[in-house]
Amino acid sequence: MTGAASVAAITWTTRLVGLVAVLSVVLPAGRRGIRGQVAEWLELPQDATTAAAAVVLVTGVLLILLASGLRRRKRRAWQLALAASLLLALSHLGLRHVFGAGMVSVALAAALLLNRRYFIALPDPVTGKWRAARVFLQLVLAGLVINFGLLSFAPRSFLEPLDWRGRLADAALSLFGVSGPAVFHVMWLDDLTTSVGVVFGLGAVLIAAYFLLRSAEPAPHPTEAEKARLRELLEQHGGRDSLGYFALRDDKFAVFSKTGKAAVTYRVIAGAAVASADPLGDSEAWPGAIEEFLEVCRRHGWVPAAMGCSELGATVWARYHLDVLEIGDEAIVDASAFTLDGRAMRGVRQAVSRTKRAGYEVRVRRTEDLSPGELAELEALAANWRGSATERGFSMALGRMGDPGSVLVTAEQAGRTRGVLQFVPWGPDGLSLDVMRRDRAADNGVNELMISELLLGARDHGVRYVSLNFAAFRKLLEEGRRIGAGPVARISAKVLGLVSHWIQIESLYRFNAKFQPNWVPRFLVFPGVRELPRVGVAVFEAEGLGGRSRWLMRMLQR
Repeated sequence: MTGAASVAAITWTTRLVGLVAVLSVVLPAGRRGIRGQVAEWLELPQDATTAAAAVVLVTGVLLILLASGLRRRKRRAWQLALAASLLLALSHLGLRHVFGAGMVSVALAAALLLNRRYFIALPDPVTGKWRAARVFLQLVLAGLVINFGLLSFAPRSFLEPLDWRGRLADAALSLFGVSGPAVFHVMWLDDLTTSVGVVFGLGAVLIAAYFLLRSAEPAPHPTEAEKARLRELLEQHGGRDSLGYFALRDDKFAVFSKTGKAAVTYRVIAGAAVASADPLGDSEAWPGAIEEFLEVCRRHGWVPAAMGCSELGATVWARYHLDVLEIGDEAIVDASAFTLDGRAMRGVRQAVSRTKRAGYEVRVRRTEDLSPGELAELEALAANWRGSATERGFSMALGRMGDPGSVLVTAEQAGRTRGVLQFVPWGPDGLSLDVMRRDRAADNGVNELMISELLLGARDHGVRYVSLNFAAFRKLLEEGRRIGAGPVARISAKVLGLVSHWIQIESLYRFNAKFQPNWVPRFLVFPGVRELPRVGVAVFEAEGLGGRSRWLMRMLQR
């Protein structure tokens, strides 16, 4: 059996053993087994079998959680799974299932030992064991204090008098689901202390396991030397990819080929390392950079992916047994041929005329031509007009304003700025749209006015090609709206239309289409369908479109 097959088999066996362990306690037949034959044979007291059931339940859930780490060959997951399987086998001595689930647990432990060489991925460099230990102790202490308080302040009619040592012992034993020395006169108080103890005990183990096993999300801190190397690659080969400049975001790691002629920039989210656009540098050296990136992913157990690749980039990535999915098109306008004349440009022409009559004027300036005060004012306006705390964009957003070589376009009315665009450099004669913001009280058509004025005056600024917004799933929208479209195409278009109420898909496509651009396909690269949900969550979160609950993530961080 190959390494990949062995890892897959162990992963599924771990899930199965964990599920069986949980069912053996949760289902009625399992609960009856708590008073099983083996317990009677070993003359174990009822509290011991109850504790064994609690341990089996926690360990079963833990094994299900560990399966994800085993699939990614995490060394720490292997160590914990081995310990959990042995603990599960011992715990089944207190239950009837020792010869069934108990022996399967032993077999799982043996399989883990025999295949230990495959589990080599480095542990999480961020969360670490100390945060897990702190969370575990906090929850255990909280459960202990709550139950100690309940026992201390309960009336004497509710339970027999008990000194502080007895109350502390009872509170501690309740964390394991075991009865202590307290003698209750009312059953609801007994049930309450037991429930509090079990909830906090289980929670301590499972939440600590989450912090110990959760996917690594290290915070990138690119050095000045790395930034200088990336800029050098852009200067030499930046004209090939319109999205190349966005590799200079501050929240991306960079990995270089051994020759230093190419680099891949990426961000780690939810266990996926998401690269953006094509590698930088000489296309002949891209394979070397991709190999280094994939080696980093193997070392840490991350799922590799690339968002927004060109057709050439996707072709190179596909050589490494990765799947490719077309996800939309980038709108690129040839400014040398742009005009507002003709029937196709009627809508834009009318919007431009209307906003000019309303007193709007457009200014196109290089960043170097703005004073620090003017730039700071535009940054503040753009942040205020954003409308949310989340900065959207990853593959086509820089995340800051004012880089040298950038072009800022502003629309002003009566001396007041009502809209701003930022374009970043794309080689010697191109620009890529980065920021597009306007005052919500501004007239409709302000964005059309700013883009049109830039395109019409692009030649004066030495610009020929301008990349506008990315239109996701453009072909699906077009095909679904066509007369005679098939049922699948129509349904796909309708679904995208519904999603557009929350995520700008159809509106961005229609806005881009107004300028009669050339459509350049962009692709998503990922290991396979099985990893697509994880990659999807990572991409959505990177682009600021959704992903994991930010409220839940903040709560867990605290």
